[in-house]
Amino acid sequence: MRIDIWSDVICPWCWLGKARLEAAVKTFAHRDEVEILFHSFELDPRTPNDLDIPVDVMLKKKYGLGAAQLEAMHERMRGMGAEAGLDFRFDNVRTSNTFEAHQLIHLAHAQGKQKEMAERLFRAQFSEGVRVGERKELIRLATEIGLDAPEVESALETERFGPAVRRDEEQARELGISGVPFYVIDGAVGISGAQSVEVFRRMLDDMWAKRATSVREGAACDTDNAACDVP
Repeated sequence: MRIDIWSDVICPWCWLGKARLEAAVKTFAHRDEVEILFHSFELDPRTPNDLDIPVDVMLKKKYGLGAAQLEAMHERMRGMGAEAGLDFRFDNVRTSNTFEAHQLIHLAHAQGKQKEMAERLFRAQFSEGVRVGERKELIRLATEIGLDAPEVESALETERFGPAVRRDEEQARELGISGVPFYVIDGAVGISGAQSVEVFRRMLDDMWAKRATSVREGAACDTDNAACDVP
C-alpha cells in the first residue's frame, strides 16, 4: 500500500498529520507493506529567501490576526501536538522560503532517508526555531541524518532536484490540491487534513480490505492452464 503525502515543512498541521498517520500505521497489521512518500507543496513560494521575522508578525500582517487570536490558535495546536508527542514552540518559529527544503527531501529520498529528513525539518522548524529556508542550516540538518555535506551543498547550488519539486506541485494542481496536508492512498483515495489516528486507521483497514477483494475477484492463471482469460 502506498500513501502519497503533499505537505510543507512550515505547516504545523502537516507535522501533526504525519505523526498521527505514523501512529496509525504502527498499529496496522500490514504496516510492513505500507510505503509513505512525501511530495512538495509550497504554501508561500513568494516568501523572500532573506526574510527573517517571527511567523506571528507575518500572520498578523497577512491575515490581520490579533495577539489573542494567535495565542488561542497556538494553544490549541500545542495541546494537539503534545498528545501526538510533538513539541510546538511557536514563540521561536520564523519565516522561511521552503523551495530548497523540498529539494533536500527529494535528495534524501534518493538515498533512502526521506522520512528522517522530513521529520528533522519539521522538528527544526517548530521546536528549535531554525530557519529551514537557510542553506547552511539545511546542510547541517542533512548531515545529522547521515547525508554528505558536499553533496547536499552541490545539489542545492545546482537545483538538481528543483524539477522534482515543480513536478510535485504540478501534480498537486492536476489533483485539485489547494491545501495541505493531503494524502492519496494507492493512487485512488484522497483525504485532506490532519485527521485523527482513528480515522487514519480506518482508512488503512478499508483500503486493505478493498485490495484483498480486488485480488480475490481478479482473473488468474496457474501452471496447469493452457490458456486463461485476459480482462
